[in-house]
Amino acid sequence: MASQVATPTSLQTTATSSSTSLSSPALSPSTPVQLSPDEVELLAKLEEQNRLLETDSKSLRSMNGSRRNSGSSLVSSSSASSNLSHLEEDSWILWGRIVNEWEEVRKKKEKQLKDQVRKGVPHHFRAIVWQLLCNAQNMPIKDQYSELLKMTSPCEKLIRRDIARTYPEHEFFKEKDSLGQEVLFNVMKAYSLVDREVGYCQGSAFIVGLLLMQMPEEEAFCVFVKLMQDYRLRELFKPSMAELGLCMYQFECMIQEQLPELHMHFQAQSFHTSMYASSWFLTIFLTSFPLPVATRIFDIFMCEGLEIVFRVGMAILQMNQTELIQLDMEGMLQHFQKVIPHQFGSGPDKVIQAAYQVKYNAKKMKKLEKEYTTIKTKEMEEQVEIKRLRTENRLLKQRIDTLEKKGVPRYSEESVMQLERELVQARLKEAESQCALKEMQDKVLDMEKRNTSLPDDTNVARLQEELIGVKLREAEAVTGLKELRQQVRDLEEHWQRHVARTAGRWKESPKKNTLSELQDELMSVRLREAEAQAELREARQRIMELETQNQIQSNQLRRSEQENRCLHEREQSLTVQNKDLHVELKEIKRRQAEIECKSKEEVMAVRLREADNIAAMAELQQQISELEIEKEEGKVQGHLNHTDSSQYIRDLRDQITELKHEICCLKGQRGLAGHATFDGIHIVNHYGGDDESYQSSDEDGVKDSILPADGQQRSNSRIRLHPKLGDSDSEDEDGEALRLSVPQGKSTTV
Repeated sequence: MASQVATPTSLQTTATSSSTSLSSPALSPSTPVQLSPDEVELLAKLEEQNRLLETDSKSLRSMNGSRRNSGSSLVSSSSASSNLSHLEEDSWILWGRIVNEWEEVRKKKEKQLKDQVRKGVPHHFRAIVWQLLCNAQNMPIKDQYSELLKMTSPCEKLIRRDIARTYPEHEFFKEKDSLGQEVLFNVMKAYSLVDREVGYCQGSAFIVGLLLMQMPEEEAFCVFVKLMQDYRLRELFKPSMAELGLCMYQFECMIQEQLPELHMHFQAQSFHTSMYASSWFLTIFLTSFPLPVATRIFDIFMCEGLEIVFRVGMAILQMNQTELIQLDMEGMLQHFQKVIPHQFGSGPDKVIQAAYQVKYNAKKMKKLEKEYTTIKTKEMEEQVEIKRLRTENRLLKQRIDTLEKKGVPRYSEESVMQLERELVQARLKEAESQCALKEMQDKVLDMEKRNTSLPDDTNVARLQEELIGVKLREAEAVTGLKELRQQVRDLEEHWQRHVARTAGRWKESPKKNTLSELQDELMSVRLREAEAQAELREARQRIMELETQNQIQSNQLRRSEQENRCLHEREQSLTVQNKDLHVELKEIKRRQAEIECKSKEEVMAVRLREADNIAAMAELQQQISELEIEKEEGKVQGHLNHTDSSQYIRDLRDQITELKHEICCLKGQRGLAGHATFDGIHIVNHYGGDDESYQSSDEDGVKDSILPADGQQRSNSRIRLHPKLGDSDSEDEDGEALRLSVPQGKSTTV
C-alpha cells in the first residue's frame, strides 16, 4: 500500500524522475526527442511543485527524518517512475496536454475528460489535477493559513485524540508526533477555525490525510475547503448530519427498486442502511477499501461528485447479494467489515466497471430529496407538538402534586357534576371558537391569494365612493374592536382582583378551596373564551376588509371582462365580415375563371369557323380548277377526234406502264417506311415540241397537291390522270380506265 500512494516527501523525487522520463526518448535511445511546448510547460509546473516542497520547512524535515520511516515507499515509487512503460509514457503525455490546455478541455471536451478520469489519474498528476477539478488554485484563504495556525481552536483536544486513529498503518501517519500527524492536525485545526458551525468531524480526517499524501498542507487545506463547500461534504459533517440522512434515504430507495429481495432481507433482519453505508459517504470509501482502490474512486468523486458513491455502493451490494441474503445481522456486519474490503485486491477496474452498469437517475434523486424534506418537516412539527404537550403535562403534574400536598376536600356530587358540565361547555365553546378562528384565518389567506391574482387598481375615480363607504365601515369596526379590547382589559382587571380576593382562601375549609379552584378554572376558561371571541372579531374585521377589497377588485375585473367581451364580439363580427369578403372574393374569382373559359371557347370556335371557311374556300377553288380542267379536256378531246392519235396513244400507254412500275416501286418503299397508301396518281410530263420526250416528276405533283390555290395558273399547262376515268381504249393491269386530257401547246402536268 505504501508503495502505491506517495507521501509529500516523495513528490520531489518522483517529479524529478518523471521529468527525466518525459525527456527521455520513447522509441529508440539513439534518436533525440524534441519536447513540445506543452511538455515544457508541464515540466515547469512540476519544477514549481518541487520548489514549493523545498521551501517548506516541514518538508525539509521530512526529507531527513521521515525517509527512515518511508524509505521503502520512496525507493519503490522512484524505481517505478524510472521504469515507466510506453503506455505509461503515453498517459503522461496525454495528461500533460490536458493540464496545459485545462480551460479548453474542461469546456469543450468534458466527456473525454470524464472518461480519462474514470480510467485513473496518474499518481504524479493527482496534486495538480485535483486542484484543477475543484478550482482550488489561487484561493484567497490560502494566504490566511499561516495566521490560522497561530490561533487556538476549541476542537484541538478532539483532533489530537483522533489523529492516531487516522491511517494507523500508513508510514506517513503511524508514528506519534510525526510530520504526517503534525500537518494533519494543522489542516484540521485551520478548518475548524474557518467553519465553526461544522468544527471537526472524525470522518473528515481521512479525506484530509489522502490529500496530504498528494500535496503540501496549504494546497491540501484549500482543496478540503472546496470539497466542503461545493461537494456537499459540509452538509454531511454538520452536527445534525441532515445530508447524511438524505443520502441514506436515497440509497435505501435505490436498493428497494433495484434489489428488492436484498431490501426485504435487510428489513427482516432490522439491518438499517446507516449500519454499513454511512462510512461510505462520510469517507468516500477511504475506511472501507484498500487505499489504491479508494484513491481511484476519489479521482472520480473529484470530477463527478457523490454520484460515484451511490454507484459503487450499489455495485458492491449487487456483487454480494447472494452471500448477504444467507446471513443474519451479525454475519452481514462481519461480511461488510472483513470480506468486502479484500474482494478488490486485483484492482479497482472491476468495481468501477460494475458501478457504471448501475441505473442512476438524477431527476429521481431530486424527487426523493423533496420527499425526504417533506417527511422531515412533518417529523419536526410532530416533535414540536410533542414537546409542547410534554411541557403542559409537566406543569399540570406539578399543580396536581401541589394540590395533593394541601389535601383534596370532599364535595357533593351535584356541585362537582355541575362544575364539570360548565367546564365541558366552556371547553366546547373554546374549541368552536378555535375552529371558527382557524376557518377565518384560512379564508383570510385564501382571499389574500385571490387579491394578489386580481388586476391592479387602474381607475380610482370610479371606486372613490365605494372606498369612502368601506373606510366608514372600517372605522366603525375598529371602534367596536377597541371597545371589545377594553372589555377584555376590564375583565382581566376583574380577574386580578378576584385572584387577590381569593388568595387567602386556602386557609378556609378544603371544600370551599376546591370549589374556588373550579370557579377559578371556569373563570380562566371564560377569559380565554373572551380572548378567542376578540380574536374572532378581529379576524372577521380583517375578512370584511378583504371582502371589500375583493369587491373592488371584482368590480374592476367585471368591467375588464365586459370590455374584453365587447372586444371579443367586435373581433367575431370582423371575423364574420372577413369570411364573407373571402367568400365574395372566391365567387368573383370563380366568375372570372368562367368568363375566361367562355372567352377561350369563343376564340376557339372563331378559329374553327375560320378554318372551316378556309377549307370551304379551298374546296371551291378545287371545284373551279376541276371545271377549268374539264373545259380544257373538252378542247383536247375535240382535237383528238380530228387527228390521227393512235401512235400518240401507244406512246402514252408505254409511258403510263413505266410510271405504274415506278409507282409500284414507290409504294413498296413507302410501305416499308410508314405503310402509307396512295389514293391517286399524279404524273407530270413535260412536252417538248421537237423530240416528244416525256419525263415524270413527283416533286411537281407534291407541290401541286400542296398549292391548290394557283390551280387557275397551272390549269392551262397540265393534264391530270384519274384512276377511274372511263376510256374503253386504255385499261391497265388492275382493270382501271385512265382518261387522258392533253392541252394544246406547252408541257402538260398529270
